[in-house]
Amino acid sequence: MNYHIVTYGCQMNVHESEKIAGILREKGYEKQSPLEEADIVVFNTCCIRENAENHAFGNIGALKKLKKQKKHLIVAVGGCMAQEEGKAQLLREKFPFIDIVFGTHNLAKLGEYVERKKTNKKAVVEIVPEREGTEDGISPVRTSYPNAWVNIMYGCNNFCSYCIVPYVRGRERSRRAEDILAEARALVQEGYKEITLLGQNVNSYNGDGRGGMSFAQLLDAVASIEGEFRLRFMTSHPKDFNEDVAAVMQKHAKICRLLHLPVQSGSNRILSLMNRRYTREKYLSEIALLKRYMPDCEVTTDLIVGFPTETEEEFEETLSLVKEVGFASAFTFVYSPRTGTKAAQMEGQIPEEVQKDRIMRLVALVNAQTREKSAQYIGTTVEILCEDYDEKKHFYIGRDCYGRMGYFQSETNRVGEFVMLRVTKANGISLYGNAEEKRG
Repeated sequence: MNYHIVTYGCQMNVHESEKIAGILREKGYEKQSPLEEADIVVFNTCCIRENAENHAFGNIGALKKLKKQKKHLIVAVGGCMAQEEGKAQLLREKFPFIDIVFGTHNLAKLGEYVERKKTNKKAVVEIVPEREGTEDGISPVRTSYPNAWVNIMYGCNNFCSYCIVPYVRGRERSRRAEDILAEARALVQEGYKEITLLGQNVNSYNGDGRGGMSFAQLLDAVASIEGEFRLRFMTSHPKDFNEDVAAVMQKHAKICRLLHLPVQSGSNRILSLMNRRYTREKYLSEIALLKRYMPDCEVTTDLIVGFPTETEEEFEETLSLVKEVGFASAFTFVYSPRTGTKAAQMEGQIPEEVQKDRIMRLVALVNAQTREKSAQYIGTTVEILCEDYDEKKHFYIGRDCYGRMGYFQSETNRVGEFVMLRVTKANGISLYGNAEEKRG
């Protein structure tokens, strides 16, 4: 029996799909296969953006024909969209051929639901309001070698006015530090070369008292594990980023010199409406703090344009912030109202043509800055961790500690190796060059 998993959304979902694969493996399913050859198809959905929901609905609907052809095929839908209020019922009404619907809080019970479906032949729909545990008993099927993702916490307590995450992920729940450290040590021993600590807001780790130490202490402990590997973490919230974390980043060469610190807007009024709980000035002070500890550290961010009532002047404040900080790159979004959030009920929704104009201007600025930073790499030698091979373009691919993608050709397999790349060309965020030698 084979499985097929369709994943939408962020790295959190990618790692959760690895856990889903682990659960299915325990139930006798052998490997990820093409959709047409699968005996079970699992959709791990996302509802953060409207586009992700639309794609999920379209792909689920497309399975109707295959389901008729393969009567034994099990179709399961989980993740954020399934957890969203009313969506489980809507999914079953719209797609009655779905066999299992589960949410973000009961992912660990998927194996039980599969057995129930096989035994009773009836659909299983179960959404629970809060997470009961931290899924430590699941052995994921990791698919991102040499990278590995490690959850340090689940959920979010911030309730940004535009964001659905707290409603579908629940309140913050930290994993025990000893469990995180044991997982990280095992990954290093297994040969993984980059570990990313995951959480909706890693800086508030142990806010519930379950972790046993602060995030800075946890980061220090993971970075102190013996072995050759890099360490990243995401995502940090500007209201909680502090000097202790900056000091630990400076202390350990293993920690990548890159901080993802979503600012969302450069306007204090818009930040207040977003319920971000920091100001432009506080954000800039944190950038200054980071640069005092690590002048070479790069910063990436998230930016939203067209938030309700945003004026042209306030949008220009975002542009000026982008110029002042000089982000290495940025994820840019047009505001999309999500049902159930406070922002969706606000008056002053921005017309679509205004949103499009603003996002185009923002993207042009961000891309110009990214190209300028990439151009500075030409003629230098950087260390990248080779992560993959592009069979169509015949390039090996990797990233340096600042997050820049590097491409090179090699007659031997270099995946999983640290490679010294002599950069000869830059294109956007991508660097091209020649592999000079292995490190060490």
